Amino acid sequence: MHIKIYHRRKMLIVAAFIVGIGLVLMGRLAYLMIFRSAYYQSQADALHERERSIKAARGLIYDRNQRVLADNKSVCTISVIHNQIKEPEKIIRVLSEVLSLDEAKVRARVEKVSSIERIKANVDKALGDKIREYKLDGVMVDEDYTRYYPYKTLASKVLGFTGGDNQGIIGLEVQYDAYLQGIEGTILTTTDARGIEVENTSEGRVEPIPGSDLYISLDYTIQSYVQQVAKRIMEQKEAKSVSVILMNPKNGEILAMTNEPEFNLNAPYLLPENAETDAIQDALNQMWRNGCLNDTYEPGSTFKIITSTAALESHAVSQNDRFYCPGYKIVDDRRIRCHKISGHGSESFVEGLMNSCNPVFIETGLRTGVQVMYQYFDRLGLMEKSGIDLPGEASSIMHQIDNVGDVELATISFGQSFQITPIQMLRAVSAVINGGKLITPHFGVRIVDAKGNMIRLHYNEEAHVIGSEVCDTMKALLEKVISEGTGKKCFIEGYRIGGKTATSQKLPRGSGKYIASFIGFAPADNPEIIGIVLIDEPTGAYYGGTVAAPVMREIFENVLPYYLGQWPDIESDSGDGNE
Repeated sequence: MHIKIYHRRKMLIVAAFIVGIGLVLMGRLAYLMIFRSAYYQSQADALHERERSIKAARGLIYDRNQRVLADNKSVCTISVIHNQIKEPEKIIRVLSEVLSLDEAKVRARVEKVSSIERIKANVDKALGDKIREYKLDGVMVDEDYTRYYPYKTLASKVLGFTGGDNQGIIGLEVQYDAYLQGIEGTILTTTDARGIEVENTSEGRVEPIPGSDLYISLDYTIQSYVQQVAKRIMEQKEAKSVSVILMNPKNGEILAMTNEPEFNLNAPYLLPENAETDAIQDALNQMWRNGCLNDTYEPGSTFKIITSTAALESHAVSQNDRFYCPGYKIVDDRRIRCHKISGHGSESFVEGLMNSCNPVFIETGLRTGVQVMYQYFDRLGLMEKSGIDLPGEASSIMHQIDNVGDVELATISFGQSFQITPIQMLRAVSAVINGGKLITPHFGVRIVDAKGNMIRLHYNEEAHVIGSEVCDTMKALLEKVISEGTGKKCFIEGYRIGGKTATSQKLPRGSGKYIASFIGFAPADNPEIIGIVLIDEPTGAYYGGTVAAPVMREIFENVLPYYLGQWPDIESDSGDGNE
């Protein structure tokens, strides 16, 4: 009897335990079905949904006349979805042949078990359409965009290019990337338990938003011509590089900028034949480098424009002050020579500028003094970056003011012993000739989004860092440099041209390497265009007046009628010049 009761009790305990477990499981099931149903429904949907991105078209880049400089080209991305493949051998054969790919590599991707495997991106649309015609199960052909530059090498170091992800790498492409990039769209498809897309099911589609278009100040016609001239001069003079910038000195809009040799924007990773391939990335960085703003140089005698401005406005010298040049000047224990070894003899300040006489400017700098000279360097933006809307701008390399003695001040006065960028130099001279306003050099003018909304870009402008009276004086003096001085080879009959020549020796001194340069502007009385030419390491003649001034003359002879809409009455050659 006792044993039966004992067994009955054990059975009740087991039954109670089983019922308890059942109640817990039912409670859990009820909780999952009622309170967590939405979550698990979304999880289930996710297992049967596949999302693919739709690339957005990148915004276009237009020149000042609305010519497209950076465009988009329709391409395709070819992918395979393993679970949908029915004829793997046929797919491998077709993709290998049409895409000209190694069969082993295609096979490895086709046979790889993954949700989606990319075979090749940036496929020409015609090839993508050809693959579509085969109607291969498991092969996806998605349309995409790649950047296309219709003029290949035109302004390559200004425009820049994009990477495989359609993001900007250098130049304006990266500077304005946030505007040019669009917003990707998506395609949502439904699959069965095997991961195969279900036919006749509606796709969820979010359309991409195209990027905004960028309108810039660069002029295709001017840029094309300037590049042709720069390339020819580089080849003729067997120079290391040739840089040219043309700009409106009144508002800072850049019309042309080249730094030859340029590169093909549609093949930006293709190195020139003479490049050192043992350090490929360094070679690429050098090829992409824009010397107009990424590199510094000693400006040489073009800097006498700045010294003259500081000296005249501070009344350290006057136009009629007399100087004497025996071909050199002794400063402390240094003998600093003039480019004319026999000397210029007695000359006025104006004649010293026309002759680009170093002793005159050494004396001018010493009279002006360090404090005043540096005050004008600061006013004219030489102690800061220009603010140009391109990445990688270099800073000037100047002496600390406390370390400037008479020798340092003497060399600074004629443009040696410090370094600035070409764009800084052009900005400073623009302030001298535009009435005294320090402008910001720039390319960007406006941005227009896909809906037609416009953002006009604005740039800082400091009013009257130089007095208008001194500006008028400097324009007249620099016109004399062209008509009667070292800049005669830039003289153009029928136009009023102002400018200054320069020949700067590269470091180390005595290396025999020079940079010949020239800054010119027109019309001299009311400048609408200013330009700088730099020829790095020309062979043979290397004086700025002999080598660089004729280049600017050739450019101005063709650009001024086009840009100003004014033809000269007479065209003739004129004079010689050194420096």
